[in-house]
Amino acid sequence: MSYRLLSYAGPGGPRGGLMIDETIYDLERETGFVSVKAALESGKPIELKRRSEPVRNARLAAPIPDPGNIFCAGANYTDHMAEMARAHGKEPGPTMKDLGEQPWHFVKTGRSSVVGPGATVKLPAFSKAVDWEVELVAVIGRAAKDVPLGSALDCVFGYTIGNDLSARDVMRRTKNPPDSPFHFDWVSQKCFDGACPLGPWIVPAAEIGDPQKLGLKLWVGAELMQDSNTDKMIFSVAEQIAMLSSRVTLQPGDLIMTGTPAGVGMPRKRFLRPGETVKLWIERIGELEHRVA
Repeated sequence: MSYRLLSYAGPGGPRGGLMIDETIYDLERETGFVSVKAALESGKPIELKRRSEPVRNARLAAPIPDPGNIFCAGANYTDHMAEMARAHGKEPGPTMKDLGEQPWHFVKTGRSSVVGPGATVKLPAFSKAVDWEVELVAVIGRAAKDVPLGSALDCVFGYTIGNDLSARDVMRRTKNPPDSPFHFDWVSQKCFDGACPLGPWIVPAAEIGDPQKLGLKLWVGAELMQDSNTDKMIFSVAEQIAMLSSRVTLQPGDLIMTGTPAGVGMPRKRFLRPGETVKLWIERIGELEHRVA
């Protein structure tokens, strides 16, 4: 049976839910799992044994409000690398993969950064240049360490949509020289409150099929900003999982944000403004919308 795994706002905080045929049911009443993360950590399949009463007027939260680690791929789309090179007055060159490098990730904060569908993200006071980045997010479903490339996707429970909001004007500590290991400020750039809108739900991996053949788009207001396909990733989802698992054990509920394509605001010097709405879409998953204030 086809379903979507999600969370919704309950009287005591977010509750796990299942959407079946456009109707939402409480996850605990349906399956016994108290939350989405608990379902993933159990390692057991989600079996729909019975039908409880539908949840009425459910307001969606982030599908995993309390994720484990959030790993974010940097510079992982060929079209995005080309636009950034041109923005700096350079011709696009070989990719890191062409040069024999491995996938590269940074870490985003969890509970402070993650917000759900329909959320209003308050732009941080310390930045005037918050940018958007639509990303396919792989949700890890079982513990994984030193996973071979050929079986890396077996670790993925499903996929959702993320917006890796980025404060571009605080990414460098200007009083540190560019060659200093302390030149970049990843926390200020990537980890402010609300910096990771996520949702609207998790689609099981079996329903997605090949994660390297998905269209993805992002609009700011009515203006289409990003329009690409996951086939433009430099390092595939499987390659990212294999690399990450060689360094750290991936845990159920961890998220891998797999990079963003061309169309971000930085090359055109166009950033998010208070009152704007951002809509993200990924093929076979759906739409995620949020506002900024």
